[in-house]
Amino acid sequence: MIIFALRKSKIEQSYMAKELKELTSRSENYSQWYNDLVIKADLAESSAVRGCMVIKPYGYAIWEKIQAELDRMFKETGHVNAYFPLFIPKSFLSKEAEHVDGFAKECAVVTHHRLMASPDGKGLIVDPEAKLEEELIVRPTSETIIWNTYKGWIQSYRDLPILVNQWANVVRWEMRTRLFLRTTEFLWQEGHTAHATENEAFEETKKMLEVYADFAERFMAVPVIKGIKSANERFAGALETFCIEALMQDGKALQAGTSHFLGQNFAKAFDVTFMDKNNKLDYVWASSWGVSTRLIGALIMTHSDDNGLVLPPTLAPFQVVIVPIYKNEEQLAAISEKVAEITAKLKALNISVKFDNNDNKKPGWKFAEYELKGVPVRLAIGARDLENNTVEVARRDNLSKETVSLDGIDLYISNLLKEIQSNIFQKAKDYRTSVTREVNSYDDFKVEIEKGGFLMCHWDGTPETEEKIKEETKATIRCIPLEGDKTSGFCMVTGKPSTQRVVFARSY
Repeated sequence: MIIFALRKSKIEQSYMAKELKELTSRSENYSQWYNDLVIKADLAESSAVRGCMVIKPYGYAIWEKIQAELDRMFKETGHVNAYFPLFIPKSFLSKEAEHVDGFAKECAVVTHHRLMASPDGKGLIVDPEAKLEEELIVRPTSETIIWNTYKGWIQSYRDLPILVNQWANVVRWEMRTRLFLRTTEFLWQEGHTAHATENEAFEETKKMLEVYADFAERFMAVPVIKGIKSANERFAGALETFCIEALMQDGKALQAGTSHFLGQNFAKAFDVTFMDKNNKLDYVWASSWGVSTRLIGALIMTHSDDNGLVLPPTLAPFQVVIVPIYKNEEQLAAISEKVAEITAKLKALNISVKFDNNDNKKPGWKFAEYELKGVPVRLAIGARDLENNTVEVARRDNLSKETVSLDGIDLYISNLLKEIQSNIFQKAKDYRTSVTREVNSYDDFKVEIEKGGFLMCHWDGTPETEEKIKEETKATIRCIPLEGDKTSGFCMVTGKPSTQRVVFARSY
């Protein structure tokens, strides 16, 4: 009976390891591959509330890493955190005309404040006597509630600048949802700053764009193009929207962050004025900027492969996992003692480590699981390794393995993690380069857009031409690049003069 039980355990372990790895391939169905990976890697799942998601512990750990690094970067640039209400009076939203037009169709509205027992005794109904005097909007973004608040905070130039960030959730009612990429409720940060001069607010807007670009490339290992949105794609209520655009492995673009120059629009809407140094009354100048849990979707689609997640070491919940291989408790005890030494050395270098000595899963299962979850480095150590003073090191980025000495293993792993971070960034950058091309005629554009990637094209600057391209090809202007070739030319559609090429792509 004992022998049978052991055989059954091995069969089950083999089957479970196989199940972990059964992902739809990217070439077969990229969309299904993404959905499979989010679920099987234990990042998130759909909830009982339509369009909303449950972010599971492993997925939330990635968000915490993102949050921690960004929060540090915000504070290094002088920003502080605050929190504002989830509910916004409907009248606030209607004060800035472009803003309300931009969000009206996405708003969730609270109309009553109480439930009551149904007269037929079957469940609960909304109490008709509990109707709110004014409906409340569940926060789609916070410009209105924050600028109404700033009115009480600002009287003089001495009260400026205000550099506030908020970590929060928002609700935008979506018809078609996708985990992390587009959900009815999502997590984000939103910065809202107030300034005494136009130049100061504009410089703040550009500064935060640089912060986002730096974070995306250094921590996410995602190469991005920095640019300005066209008027059609601009944030509702902004005078200018700056953005970073990333390219996913299926050739579609993903907007990874935005920073908005709001001018005096919201200050005027909420009558936020200040006395300047010359004792002249003026309206305050503003910026706002934000990124969301969509960044996790960007991580997945930029780096991962048919074996599962590939995570950059800087954002992985743990960077190294150590799996013991043993036959008895005596061997496990000896291995555990050595692992404690290794772990202490790695932690001294700020490397996060997990020692998986769980005895109800075989090493084969663990290898498959951690490969699926994208752990950057896996160490396997057994009794023979102890004798030889060696350890097997497996890299997730290229799936290579090698046996190395335990002497100096801490520095070896530290350098390896840096190499992996650099490698996956370069791989993503090389891919982007390979699918970025210049297109000069509209006929060629219609052919090339089907292949995906970034198309660099001349555009006459009119919203009419932009809309025509979008309607006929489903491609949008992702941004007007801030860097790169500024050579003038002629619009591929109308032949009218163009000052520079812009970035077109289909997008998420």
